[in-house]
Amino acid sequence: MLPAAEIGGLLSVINTNFVVDKTVEITMEVNPGTVDDDYLHTVRKFGVNRLSLGVQSLNERELVLLGRIHTAGQAKDVVRSAHGAGFDNLNLDLIYGLPGQVLSDFQCSLDEAVALEPEHLSLYALTLEEDTLMWSAVSQGLLPVPDPDRSADLYEMADDRLAANGYKHYEISNWARPGRECLHNLVYWRNHPYLGVGLAAHSCLNGHRLANTKNLDKYLAGYSGDAPPAPEMDEEISPQLELAETVILGLRLVDGINADDIDRRFGIDIFEHYRKQIEEMIAAGLMEKDNRILKLTRRGLLMSNEVFWRFLPG
Repeated sequence: MLPAAEIGGLLSVINTNFVVDKTVEITMEVNPGTVDDDYLHTVRKFGVNRLSLGVQSLNERELVLLGRIHTAGQAKDVVRSAHGAGFDNLNLDLIYGLPGQVLSDFQCSLDEAVALEPEHLSLYALTLEEDTLMWSAVSQGLLPVPDPDRSADLYEMADDRLAANGYKHYEISNWARPGRECLHNLVYWRNHPYLGVGLAAHSCLNGHRLANTKNLDKYLAGYSGDAPPAPEMDEEISPQLELAETVILGLRLVDGINADDIDRRFGIDIFEHYRKQIEEMIAAGLMEKDNRILKLTRRGLLMSNEVFWRFLPG
């Protein structure tokens, strides 16, 4: 959406006001059909070194169903253009579990995506949102209701095929070549602090969850001299909630959480503190313990929400 020159301007301001490590990951979201070769070459020159491409599907019928503006051919073209512009760290987003989608449809999209040789893939199960065209079509019986059992089959098929192609499953919805895991997302999953700057941006700092307004006029009017506007939301995170969120977010990682890390950060033994929950989830086959490591089983990855809510403060 932003002209390439403005991306360059933003990065220049960041480099002027912060000490930026030379190995820093600078990711930009791109939708196929919205950028050309010149744009990609320019933002790469300015320092963007990772692209996350909203491909969603490489099946023409599914792209129409999803209301995407691009074709499968355009999605493939933008990947080739990105490689030509010097990008060697690409993520492709794909959606599975669409109404009426069969295993062979998604397998074909997945295989075509792998053939494009991205370093990272994010696979998300379809979530029907109210007041969208697809939600209306499903509600009216014009499309079948998405089948959660079929979605589980698609997920497991994808996990197996990606492993066979050298991608490590490192988070519930994410696979990467070794060493190409998404660094900024790892910050969130490890529940570390992060700063969000600009309209509608979210931050998590000093025990507070913060959100800026989504209203541009209000955001601009809130500036006083050099001071940014006050956040529209400021939620204090209690120690109990921080612990619970650290456990829940950490369990999204396929390697799980290390009890020693929790002990160093919070001064508690997770196996004692959550003894009841852990024993129940292990008995249900959703979690497993390996010495000081606690993680979800493969079945647990499919039913993660059944695990997560049990760790929330009462």
